Amino acid sequence: MKRCHWLSLFVVLLSGLISSPVFAAEPEADESGLYEMKQEHDPNGIGKFYMGREIARVMGHQGALWLERPEREEEENLSLLVKLLDLKPGMVVADIGAGSGVLTLRMAPQVAPGGKVVAVDIQREMLLRLQNRMGEAEITNVDLHLGAPKSPELKPESVDLILMVDVYHEFEFPHAMVENMAAALKPNGRIALVEYRLEDPKVPIKLVHKMTEEQAIKEMTRPEFGLEHTRTIDDLPRQHLLIFTRKKTTDDE
Repeated sequence: MKRCHWLSLFVVLLSGLISSPVFAAEPEADESGLYEMKQEHDPNGIGKFYMGREIARVMGHQGALWLERPEREEEENLSLLVKLLDLKPGMVVADIGAGSGVLTLRMAPQVAPGGKVVAVDIQREMLLRLQNRMGEAEITNVDLHLGAPKSPELKPESVDLILMVDVYHEFEFPHAMVENMAAALKPNGRIALVEYRLEDPKVPIKLVHKMTEEQAIKEMTRPEFGLEHTRTIDDLPRQHLLIFTRKKTTDDE
């Protein structure tokens, strides 16, 4: 593995020790009025509700092997998903909740040369695993980025596409996260949201880990985000792929 990879990982880990970017065992108290806490709730949720939806518990780094399971290609058709993202050389893509990099490593060759994937996760262990997999695959155009529960901490107007696969429903602070992600988009930048279809009872996933198209659109298109729903693609076996585009402003023209 190249020395620069280890150096970049050291910086990532050091920043993690400073900012402690891991979810608390219990949800933090909310003073914004955006969230509601309930004593009675789904055991797979955290008892915190946002716009009527309960937030799911985060899958820990111990589940990395499940993310990497060979059956996932047949179950979710990841190859098709990457094609549907319409990636181009030179693009900067942020993979939010990248985990051990299953999608990151598929996208990185598609944006080369000149482009890169910023792999964001709040678990240092996931980034360590991804770092090792990058070395094995000899992929160098990936930046590892340790995010925080309220923000991926991306620079404003720095990315062309943000991808979230089966992770948004676990955000403890979805409003702050989307607000910060929207600000990180370049003009005409897109957010691709992938979530298991709650409308389909045959999808074998726990209820709080699914979302309806209607709920996703309602949450992602709050006026303060400046995003518009431009497309829903239901070609994947089990998931919605919803595209949200940054609205044009006078500064963009």
